[in-house]
Amino acid sequence: MRNRASSLPPRTLAVAPMMNRTDRHFRYLMRLITRRTWLYTEMVVARGLVFGDAGKLLRYHPVEHPLALQLGGHEPEILAQAAALAHAHGFDEINLNIGCPSPRISAGRMGVCLMAEPKCVADCVAAMRDASPLPVTVKTRLGIDHDDSFEYLCRFVETVAGAGCSTFIVHARKAWLEGVSPRANRNVPPLDHARVARLKRLYPHLEILTNGGVGDLHEAAELLHSVDGVMLGRAAYARPLMLAEADARFYADTAPASRRAQVLAGYLHYLRTCVARGEKLGPALRHVPGILGGVPGARRVRARLGALAGTQDVAGVERALMPLLEAG
Repeated sequence: MRNRASSLPPRTLAVAPMMNRTDRHFRYLMRLITRRTWLYTEMVVARGLVFGDAGKLLRYHPVEHPLALQLGGHEPEILAQAAALAHAHGFDEINLNIGCPSPRISAGRMGVCLMAEPKCVADCVAAMRDASPLPVTVKTRLGIDHDDSFEYLCRFVETVAGAGCSTFIVHARKAWLEGVSPRANRNVPPLDHARVARLKRLYPHLEILTNGGVGDLHEAAELLHSVDGVMLGRAAYARPLMLAEADARFYADTAPASRRAQVLAGYLHYLRTCVARGEKLGPALRHVPGILGGVPGARRVRARLGALAGTQDVAGVERALMPLLEAG
């Protein structure tokens, strides 16, 4: 197993865990663009991991490091077992989801509803820390419903930090559990990155990352004046090539930035390995449109790729992408 402690970059920049987005294919694609930015899995339900097919749920390519496993759950003993599995499979971090506002997730007593139960969250953190040497982090919100004061957030952070969590990723808006859809929860409560910065000033010994509505690397750089790290979500998925400058800008990495043609060529090689394992192209191809942004004829290319989704025709994908590969 690799020695993580001495080789991991700081969490200066991260790509947020996103359901139906940050699967192993997308994470591999991101590694063709940025070598240092932290990547997070989609949320994995701890019970599903412990009682299901852990090998399938925790599958990833070694190139994906630094890589965090995000877990959902509320039972300390189950989360402890999931944490042990994360360690055994070589992850670099365990992240507990206390931010998802989905009613389906809340019905399972997971996600942001647990902001109302800081003692439960602390017990979960303590159990995971006892079961694994990996750092346990928490991704949360500013508050829930009417429990949205700064004092409430501080009490939550203090309780959870007391159990051994020293890293908090704060989605800089509160969540409404009643009357607002998960989609609306992305936009309706106003963003307040200043409150996250205030949290960092009050707890300088804690590592605090801010998340929510960050549109580009310039905005990320501005936020980094007041917090330890920034997590990008939908913007990184929609325009992944904007992270080509991330390693140089935030990690002093002198390697040349990846160009579109290089990324596509590397991903074609990856697609061949997927097909060699008997996989269909669809799950991996659905992440390619973000690489095509701003390219003349991108709609036609996307249509051709869509027609190949149910096949194993990598040669057809290469023909569809050839004008971009030749453009350099």
